[in-house]
Amino acid sequence: MLWIKAFHVIFMVTWFAGLFYLPRLYVYHAETRDTAGNERFKIMERKLFAIMTIGAGFTLLFGLWLLFGWHLASLPDEKWLQLKLVLVALLFGYHYLCWRLMLDFRADRNRHGHVFYRWFNEFPALILILVVILAVVRPF
Repeated sequence: MLWIKAFHVIFMVTWFAGLFYLPRLYVYHAETRDTAGNERFKIMERKLFAIMTIGAGFTLLFGLWLLFGWHLASLPDEKWLQLKLVLVALLFGYHYLCWRLMLDFRADRNRHGHVFYRWFNEFPALILILVVILAVVRPF
């Protein structure tokens, strides 16, 4: 199971790299006024989203493997894991929102300014802190 856990963490890091950087690209994209810059950001966002989604998929795959192979029987008693799973579900919702925002930028119909994206960019950091504390400390 340690190999599975290692791959889970590796792909989680890949996923989070995208979750941290894609909204930062949105900040800069929202500030861009020239056509060449606008098109460049569209390409960067599309490619990063693809890599980020691969990371999310493998994080989910190895996470489910761990859940079913190690924690399923004790899930009702592991409150830390229940909360972690809720936070991960929120993270997948955030991933979905990133996709929707990317589609808006691609269609040149962005409705938000750079300040919105600066705040939007903070969410995955908060989730990461909570998930790591839950997984390592297991406070309850």
